[in-house]
Amino acid sequence: MSVLPVRIAFDRVSVEFPTDKGPMRVLDDVSFDIREGEFVSIIGPSGCGKTTLMNMLAGFVKPTSGQVLLDGKPVSGPGPDRGVIFQEYGVFPWLTVRQNIEFGLKLSASKVTAAERAGICERYMRLMGLADFANHFPKHLSGGMRQRLAIARAYAVRPQFLLMDEPFGALDAQTRSAMQDLLLEVLMAEGKTVMLITHSVEEAIYLSSRIVVVTARPARIRTIIDVPFGYPRAENVHEDPHFAELRAHIRELVMQEYAAQARQAATVRMSD
Repeated sequence: MSVLPVRIAFDRVSVEFPTDKGPMRVLDDVSFDIREGEFVSIIGPSGCGKTTLMNMLAGFVKPTSGQVLLDGKPVSGPGPDRGVIFQEYGVFPWLTVRQNIEFGLKLSASKVTAAERAGICERYMRLMGLADFANHFPKHLSGGMRQRLAIARAYAVRPQFLLMDEPFGALDAQTRSAMQDLLLEVLMAEGKTVMLITHSVEEAIYLSSRIVVVTARPARIRTIIDVPFGYPRAENVHEDPHFAELRAHIRELVMQEYAAQARQAATVRMSD
């Protein structure tokens, strides 16, 4: 069986940010790989540095030491090969659904002909169930529809990598579940290499091929877990006894890190 190539590599990455009290280390000596077509979730306590990991891969933040490699080359900045989706519905409120999806296709890095642009828009509006809302503005859409639009806009420029930071965190439970299923459907049709930041253990297990559990700040790799369920996935995987066992195991790891974070905060308060 052939081993898929490594597309993304975090190589002994550390990050420090300046503060009034001196440098604050957010990530400490983090190393892991993401292979072609993998769906890797990063999970850990709030504020531990998960989003910083994604921002380095997106090209928004540079490591203090170590390097982030994309196909063996250091990430030097943002690029059209990486589609980024945030929790806050990253859409332009002054553009319609169609215009939002078209936006990236008019930029020089991803520019296509008018006919190609129309075809791409129609495809993703149909895939995301937005075809009937092509001329609506985001303010007229529900939260779930705005997030579908954000995914459609990210996909339209045909990125090789999808970077997602709590993309469904603001949605109600039912909409969140529907969005997870829609994401899996689109990924099956399109094929992408995905990095997801999430606080939800269930979401990480349901969507991912591997889960990276990180520690309280500064974030280090605590463990990397292979998810034992193949694709395509369906809702009934939640009823599998192995799903419940894995959920309990990862929750315990994360709660241990929350406890470590609380001890760190108490130590800081006592020293002030």
